[in-house]
Amino acid sequence: MSKEILTTRRLILREMGEGDFPALCRMLYDPAVMYAYEGPFSEEEAREWLRRQRERYARDGIGLWALVEKSTGEMAGQCGLTWQDCGREAPVLEVGYLLEKAAWHRGYATEAARACRDYAFEVLKAREVFSIIRDSNLPSQAVARRNGMELRGRFTKFYRGVEMPHLIFSVQRAGKEES
Repeated sequence: MSKEILTTRRLILREMGEGDFPALCRMLYDPAVMYAYEGPFSEEEAREWLRRQRERYARDGIGLWALVEKSTGEMAGQCGLTWQDCGREAPVLEVGYLLEKAAWHRGYATEAARACRDYAFEVLKAREVFSIIRDSNLPSQAVARRNGMELRGRFTKFYRGVEMPHLIFSVQRAGKEES
């Protein structure tokens, strides 16, 4: 059984394991879900994604975690904390989220992102938490704003042969909104 990290009213966030690969693929293979990544992943890219999360758990104690619906026990997405580069002097602690299409518009991304933000502040003692979002990804930007974040900057990532403008959102510990 994978290590449980957080629980919310409707969700459990826990480490992903090999048994989660089919659910992970539902997300990573879906063009609608992966539009901000310039399209769906191949099986090899999906395996690398899972390997990278498991490496993060071991190295950093954090990563993108399986977002599991309490009512069904089914994985509906991912949400967690990772260290990311965004054109700043040092990597930043990012709240990231990616949900399968069937879980969209149910408030899960906001609920999980708030739990991760609070974990970063209360457990990791972070001073500031970020979300780095493709400029065209309006739903994710709305989640960041509901998570108390404000736009702090912009930069461009080069990924899959494409220049991708991104927005940098953040919230500081003293300014975080209560859930």
